Amino acid sequence: YSVTSVFFGGGTPSLASPHTIAAVLEAVAGAAHLPAGAEVTLEANPSSAGTPRLAGFRAAGVNRLSIGVQSLDDAELQLLGREHTAAEARRAVEAARSLFPGRTSIDLLFGLPGQSRGAWARGLEAALQLCDDHVSLYQLTLERGTALAAQVSGGALPAPPQDLLADMYQTARAMLVAAGFRHYEVSNFARKGALSTHNLSYWRAEQYIGVGPGAHGRFVPWGEGGRSREARVQTLEPDAWMREVQSWGHGTRRRVVLSPLEQLEEVLAVGLRTDEGIPHERWGQFSPHLSLEAVFGLPGEAKDLQQQGWLVLDSGGLRCTGEGLALLDSLLPDLLCQLQR
Repeated sequence: YSVTSVFFGGGTPSLASPHTIAAVLEAVAGAAHLPAGAEVTLEANPSSAGTPRLAGFRAAGVNRLSIGVQSLDDAELQLLGREHTAAEARRAVEAARSLFPGRTSIDLLFGLPGQSRGAWARGLEAALQLCDDHVSLYQLTLERGTALAAQVSGGALPAPPQDLLADMYQTARAMLVAAGFRHYEVSNFARKGALSTHNLSYWRAEQYIGVGPGAHGRFVPWGEGGRSREARVQTLEPDAWMREVQSWGHGTRRRVVLSPLEQLEEVLAVGLRTDEGIPHERWGQFSPHLSLEAVFGLPGEAKDLQQQGWLVLDSGGLRCTGEGLALLDSLLPDLLCQLQR
């Protein structure tokens, strides 16, 4: 009935014309109620984020911007194959902050081949002088088929050791928390309440519709008489997706009705990414007959993780400690095993 947020992401949506963004938002408002205060985020690259263009997006209805800064070091940007320079990134963030004050987020990458902890800390210090109230930190993933992946696998560039990556993450966490940011999700930090409403809806296992090539959705299709939550995936290739939409009216490639166990596995995996974790009430919406206490309060993996100081189960629900958040990927398999049993 009502859409709480819209997120233009994936690829580089800032290459789209502001008229296109406005048309999509009009289509959303025509299909459901889009409240005036709903969060509308657009991902932007610094090379396509000049002031007139950003002003056009604001006029179209965008009220939050996420800028792919990645680094403020020209040598690092070159290594990453980015089109923008550090100076362009600075200009883009300054322009965005003047148009979207308090609602401009920046993305930064760490764990680049050959990057030292000191270089990362200096880069983050520079970003703190520039940023607004939301920062996302991502560890570099080497994608097969990219020049960077080939250089690392061929031995031309060193892959960063795991201990160094952990060190960089903890360094960043300490610096951001000292600067007044709340570490509210594994990769995300916000101050002055500037959390991403849209991303929180994923982590809180709320319903969302994926539109566009390669998009994912999770919702109950009650308009078709459906009663169960479905996972839906759109066709990946843009040309094929457009042909399917023109032929059939949609580009949905796959629909899977999620079993109760699959739904709980997702609630667990996404919910533990946040500092609030999984409250009892949310778990109860997906598991009315089996409480968090009944699954994770018994002797077993979860109890062991609590004793090691990585997990908490109390009246607030189930959540990771600050130290546990950094290790979430290695904690999850044990918790999923306990849930399956």
